[in-house]
Amino acid sequence: MTDQIKERLRRIKHLALDMDGTIYLGSTLFPCTLPFLEKLDRLGISYSFLTNNPTKSIDAYLENLRKRGVPCRPEQMYSSTVATIDYIRTHYPLAHNLFLLGTPSMIEQFEQAGFHSCSSEVEDRPDVVVAAFDMSLSYERLCRCAWWVSQNLPYIATNPDWVCPTDQPTILVDCGSICACIEAATGRKPDVVIGKPNPDILYGVLNKRGILPEEAAMVGDRIYTDVKTGLNAGALGVLVLSGETTLEMAEASDVTPSLICRDIGELGDLLEEARK
Repeated sequence: MTDQIKERLRRIKHLALDMDGTIYLGSTLFPCTLPFLEKLDRLGISYSFLTNNPTKSIDAYLENLRKRGVPCRPEQMYSSTVATIDYIRTHYPLAHNLFLLGTPSMIEQFEQAGFHSCSSEVEDRPDVVVAAFDMSLSYERLCRCAWWVSQNLPYIATNPDWVCPTDQPTILVDCGSICACIEAATGRKPDVVIGKPNPDILYGVLNKRGILPEEAAMVGDRIYTDVKTGLNAGALGVLVLSGETTLEMAEASDVTPSLICRDIGELGDLLEEARK
């Protein structure tokens, strides 16, 4: 660890933590997670959970974390669904009808925010099309989504991830892969991709707390989303090797993390050392 990074760690006031692959993997909570969070409390470092996964509502995420014994308040949870809602409200203030390619839990979050979720009927025309990580994906909904995208309606993707981390013997096809399918059928990419590595999702977290980017770090297991978010925002981009990315992948990447740690437990030790 260089003196420069050590000084940056000493100044850290807030950590934005990725979830799957960082504090847990699939259904397994990492043994270091709870001691790490307790250490942050002792050091006076606040934290939030920042996830690109739009499949669950904020309430569902909070319940999921509490079942694992992870303390979390609503203001500590920020997902790409919430960021997408904020984006639509800002950039399409008159939009009400949305075609949502997403899970029932995600759609519920949009409906609670006041939006109408369009059916697959062609008469139910949306103002904006939103594609997300959809584990309930049906062929009918995928085809209707591609149709609306082909009609040049505003088209937003919640996140760029190609796959979702899992500890099960399968590949979870994520939003980026679904959008690639739609692009192959329509020739069109999303107008904007919300979520990491778009730095706005981190700015949204920090602005609510009055924290400067140089006083924060984005921590996660993916270089192309988590690390790039931190770097794009002017914060530290910390890679943990507990999820998708191996050390060999990190060394071959054209993006250089500010810091590479085995897991968040090692990061906690470095934060503590930097303050001594």
